[in-house]
Amino acid sequence: MHWIDWAVMLLVLIAIIAYGVWKTRTVSTSQSYLRGDRELSWLTVGLSVMATQASAITFLSTPGQGYDDGIRFVQFYYGMPLAMIIICIFILPIYYRLNVYTAYEYLENRFDKKTRTLAAVLFLFSRGMAAAFTICAPSIILNNIMGWDLYTTIVVIGLVVTFYTAMGGTKAVSYTQKHQMTVMLTGLVLAAILIVVNLPGEISLGDAVGVATEMGKMEAFDIKWDLSNRYNVWSGMTAALFLFLSYFGTDQSQVQRYLTGRSLRQSRIGLLLNGFIKVPMQFLVLFTGVMVFVFYLFVQPPVHFNKSNMARLKASPEWKAQLEEVQKEYDAVFEEKEKATLNLIDALRQKDQAAIVQNKTELQKWQTEDQRVRARVDSLLEAQAEAAGSSVETNDRDYVFISYILGHFPKGVIGLLFAVIICAAMSSTASELTALSTTTVVDVYKRSFHPNASDHHYLVVSKGFTVLWGLVAISFATIASLFENLIQAVNIVGSLLYGAILGIFLVAFFFKKIGATPAFIGGLVAEAVVLAVYFTDKADGVEDIGFLWLNPIGCAVVIGVSWLVQVGVGGKAR
Repeated sequence: MHWIDWAVMLLVLIAIIAYGVWKTRTVSTSQSYLRGDRELSWLTVGLSVMATQASAITFLSTPGQGYDDGIRFVQFYYGMPLAMIIICIFILPIYYRLNVYTAYEYLENRFDKKTRTLAAVLFLFSRGMAAAFTICAPSIILNNIMGWDLYTTIVVIGLVVTFYTAMGGTKAVSYTQKHQMTVMLTGLVLAAILIVVNLPGEISLGDAVGVATEMGKMEAFDIKWDLSNRYNVWSGMTAALFLFLSYFGTDQSQVQRYLTGRSLRQSRIGLLLNGFIKVPMQFLVLFTGVMVFVFYLFVQPPVHFNKSNMARLKASPEWKAQLEEVQKEYDAVFEEKEKATLNLIDALRQKDQAAIVQNKTELQKWQTEDQRVRARVDSLLEAQAEAAGSSVETNDRDYVFISYILGHFPKGVIGLLFAVIICAAMSSTASELTALSTTTVVDVYKRSFHPNASDHHYLVVSKGFTVLWGLVAISFATIASLFENLIQAVNIVGSLLYGAILGIFLVAFFFKKIGATPAFIGGLVAEAVVLAVYFTDKADGVEDIGFLWLNPIGCAVVIGVSWLVQVGVGGKAR
């Protein structure tokens, strides 16, 4: 990067962190540290909730998802507004009335200690893994694209987040997230505008959208019922709805954000703000990726976006020679693809349906050839890795957007967008660390080991657990590896655990005659079923059940098993 980009990036990051530390310099009680002083406005609450969910993975991986698969992933978020309304009506008032620090305190009030501890432990597993992902993902990509040392990047990002989170707790997170989210939204809008501006002069936005539509990249409403289809209207409005209800209603990393609101009304508005902005925001991120796809129909992209992988091939004369042969074929395919794209645009402008169909078919043919040539590069990478006795990740779509940024954005803007990526990584990780610390202290340490210590003791212990979880996340991040697409990886991890957690809470909220032991058994059985379904389904290499459906499956099993156990003991279980 140019020195201007370094200056912009460092200035933004240092200013935000310094502001958060300064604003929380007077935090001196465990309540203020773990829950804040409930003084934040709806805007700060809303931006904090959004920043917690919008990790670096959102800005690195989601445009790659749009580039590769179009905007259909936006359907995943269709159930979010409904989830926010349900939480605001039924769940949020309960948390405020009970004046809880964590969501899991409610479960002991409703059930007992063991059920509370089960839900808390499931959360600690899911969020602990997620914290490692949010540090690991941007670090790996920055390593491969920029050449930054992987472990140094992981450790620096992790330690910086751990430092200001341990200093100010949840208040520091909320104050920094407000400005981090502002930077993220600014960078996102600027990136989308610049991508459209960078299109060839004779190509309008309408032309680009027309080509994207014909290539199947603009399908935002798929109403075909198919359990194996991860993203359609049905999975978004049903299966994903359960994931959002669990994530926003029972995940401490989110509950802790909106419990800092100065009133129930302020927290409700903040949640609703997140619910109704998230869909258009994700559409914009995905649309940005689609426009990158269209841009690369006119400007030849790399045959493989992971520069680190390409460097390994070029370092060996044997593999370099084979790569050069593939590159020649790729160059020829691109020329034909560009011609077909221009012909399709002419047909779209003239509204000649016969020509549109003909040129669309021609472009699809060359796009298939493009994918075949890229697959040859993947084969070379795998063969080289096998010969060296190592492994390699050939999926390069998580590198598409950052590769485009470095190649086609002006100085200064690159630094701002790198600040966006790092801000997103820090904001999401900070929320996870405070949630992990709060849950560990309130639901495990204080409840089961030291129930009567002083407030100062709990404050010190809270800071200690924040540091400990930060070190755990950094440690796991250094050994984690990418799988599938990053944005999907995070949702898969959540789907393995959230269904059981949500089921326990729904039993608590709506099935008043079911006691503690049936709910506890239901939670254990549900988690076992979800893991069995996922790994059995995955074993044959064909996904018959999209991972989003694990959320309603887990939830239904908890409710069904707990009800059966309750009936089996004659309604007397406790």
